[in-house]
Amino acid sequence: MSVSIPAPRSQRIDPKYKRGPKSRGSFEMLAWLFMRLSGVVLIVLIFGHLISNLMVGEGISGIGFGFVAGKWASPLWQFWDLAMLWLAMLHGTNGVRTIINDYAEKHATRAWLKGILYVATIFIIVLGSLVIFTFDPCVAGSTLPQC
Repeated sequence: MSVSIPAPRSQRIDPKYKRGPKSRGSFEMLAWLFMRLSGVVLIVLIFGHLISNLMVGEGISGIGFGFVAGKWASPLWQFWDLAMLWLAMLHGTNGVRTIINDYAEKHATRAWLKGILYVATIFIIVLGSLVIFTFDPCVAGSTLPQC
């Protein structure tokens, strides 16, 4: 009885599984490190935000225009919310960028998707920052003494 052993396959890697040339920079390592560090900072920022908004004072029923106006009167809370906005957007953008790099097969598709992602990120960061810094608690036509 003779047993046939299949001939060894070529040691070459299928072209669709070949990796591109190695990067000379350390961008991906810095992006990986940013994800870890920003995640830890975001946990502190988010839980601080939740505790101050939901557990201190009147809870969820106390949140309204006046609550936000009073909170953003303090530079501390403006900076807190700004840091949370920036870190959350950059953290999420980096995660989606990684997903696009992993799953978009064509270079042109990757470029378009990442371009749309970056434009949306910049738009939201700029708009959110403007809202935080230009927020005016005085409603037009208000007769309040401080307005």
